[in-house]
Amino acid sequence: MISGRLLFLTSILATAVSCFTLGIIHARRTDALDASAYDAKIDAIRAEVRSELGRGRRVDAVVPAGTSGQLARDNPPNVSARDRMVREIKQELQSEMGLLPVHLLRDRRSSFVELYSTDNFGKTNYGTAGYLGNGYFVTVKHAVVALKDEDDRQSTRKITSVRIVYRGKEIPAKVVDTGDAEVEVHTGDWAIIRTRELELPALRVDTAFAYDFAEPLFRLGNDYSKGIILSTGYAGQKTSNGLVTCLTDGHPGVSGGGVLNQRGDLVGIPIGRMQGDYRFSFILPIRGEMLRKLPSYEAAVAIGSASAVQ
Repeated sequence: MISGRLLFLTSILATAVSCFTLGIIHARRTDALDASAYDAKIDAIRAEVRSELGRGRRVDAVVPAGTSGQLARDNPPNVSARDRMVREIKQELQSEMGLLPVHLLRDRRSSFVELYSTDNFGKTNYGTAGYLGNGYFVTVKHAVVALKDEDDRQSTRKITSVRIVYRGKEIPAKVVDTGDAEVEVHTGDWAIIRTRELELPALRVDTAFAYDFAEPLFRLGNDYSKGIILSTGYAGQKTSNGLVTCLTDGHPGVSGGGVLNQRGDLVGIPIGRMQGDYRFSFILPIRGEMLRKLPSYEAAVAIGSASAVQ
């Protein structure tokens, strides 16, 4: 005859085994659901990239457009449209903020400044520049040098002044190095400008970032000449000419801004967008040659390479 004590212990053991089994089943289901959700997200990003490019079209066939902006004296920006844009960006950031600490975003934001240039026709363009230390900034060439376009006047157009905004004041800057671009949205569409040394945190550069498909990215730029605004997105496809497509906004003014990875390193600069689509932008990865005029060029490249393998 089985004692009551043995029956009690047997019941407890059976209950424990049942709970343990149910826990394993639940955990496996949860892991399966998480994996399914992640795969679905990646598939959705891939589908969106393909739909943006168009069926059967190569990414190199997409018509690019620059993202530097032009200030119009008699046509100020639409304030309501800008406010709506800021609200949308903030909503998007609520779901992405966990990928990068808030304090790191705040620090990196202070490394970027508004950039303005004026030509000999009296027109002022605006963009963004990222601080590299010792008074040096990286930006896009088309923001500080007159490039070719279909306008006949471009043969005589010259940039007469370049300024950055520092603590509410305009500081003159000079161009010290550029890439070989003759048109916008080109692998040589970069420039280094210099001012006096400023009290800004220098960006840490990663010249070996892989830009894996669907990897989260953070973009900082002078959206519509309304200050440095953060946007999030994902790496898309790599083009044959050395650029990277990205699902993040390409609003006027963000050219020359910064593309950061999840460690907060500067890995690229936004240089343009798909013509007619502000949501699909082109990124120029940071390369060692862009830093060749910096006093700490070798150190900067070494830091970038080291951070890439950590």
